[in-house]
Amino acid sequence: MELSSFGLLFRLIFAHFLADFILQSKGMANGKRGFQIIKKRRLSTVHKWTYHLSHSLVQAITAYLFAGMWSNWMIPLVIFVTHLIIDYIKIRYFNDHLHAFIIDQILHLLVICILWMGVYSIWSEMAEVSDILFASPKWWAILTVYLLILKPTSLLLALFTRQWREPGMNSTSLQNAGQWIGYLERCLILTFILVGFNEAIGFLLAAKSIFRFGELSKGQEIKTTEYVLIGTLASFTIAILTGLVLRTFLSAYT
Repeated sequence: MELSSFGLLFRLIFAHFLADFILQSKGMANGKRGFQIIKKRRLSTVHKWTYHLSHSLVQAITAYLFAGMWSNWMIPLVIFVTHLIIDYIKIRYFNDHLHAFIIDQILHLLVICILWMGVYSIWSEMAEVSDILFASPKWWAILTVYLLILKPTSLLLALFTRQWREPGMNSTSLQNAGQWIGYLERCLILTFILVGFNEAIGFLLAAKSIFRFGELSKGQEIKTTEYVLIGTLASFTIAILTGLVLRTFLSAYT
């Protein structure tokens, strides 16, 4: 597989993001959902489909222009049809949920990758790469550890800190905010360790701690601060130890 063949892949991905997020106006996005903000009224099915078709056409034209393969009409045709179907299903059945947005983008990118492989007829080469990745213990170890530091670690920390949790302690917090903060911080720590950027862990801990530092002077907030500090240090400890074990395994394997 020549490196130059990736040029088309990146151009198609660029064209997708350009058309989906820059060229698509807020009015068009709302029009696909059947609502016109300016006049504050619901749109008919015909008007909704007009917006759907217009956006898919913009996607197809943008992909065609950036692909630069003027005789290949399969690229804009596939982009137009698949984008129309995927967007309609998302808006019709799932609306604006985060999971729907992520799945929507993954499907669009998957179509682009399949289209790219079809243009260059590199199915066998990509299959070989997939077989290598699938059979590699290193990749499975990395995926396993990243999975481990998400929900399993959150459940472990919840059980560990339950003895200090008081009723109403999280009543003023955003829903699931602490859980997602933990996910992000542990993923960052693990990534820092794997790339050898250990100094960043200290900055991450300092950045998180500074938000709670001012509350130490408030008597009623000391228990909450101590609770958060215990959870933070436990989360950091698990992520660091897990990262060190994984890095040792990867070094020994190579």
